[in-house]
Amino acid sequence: MNQYEVLYVIDASLDDEAVHAAVEKFKGIAESNGAEVSAVDEWGKRKLAYAINYKTEGYYVLMTFCSAPEFPKELERNMRNDEQIIRYMVTRKEA
Repeated sequence: MNQYEVLYVIDASLDDEAVHAAVEKFKGIAESNGAEVSAVDEWGKRKLAYAINYKTEGYYVLMTFCSAPEFPKELERNMRNDEQIIRYMVTRKEA
């Protein structure tokens, strides 16, 4: 199993319940696919460096997990299909 981290930005115009539901959704996707989630850091609402789809703020979340090498592609597919996610980046951490 490899160590990964994903940083994703949720649309800041959503209410707190919707943001929390999105965080729990992606944590649940990871756990249901056999990943071990070690940390979920919610950085909160921050200003974007540049406007994305006319949005200037986003809610940043950093999730660290261990999983099989095939899972990050599935996680990216789920994030790409979710309209609440503005941007995401999955990176492998060196042990």
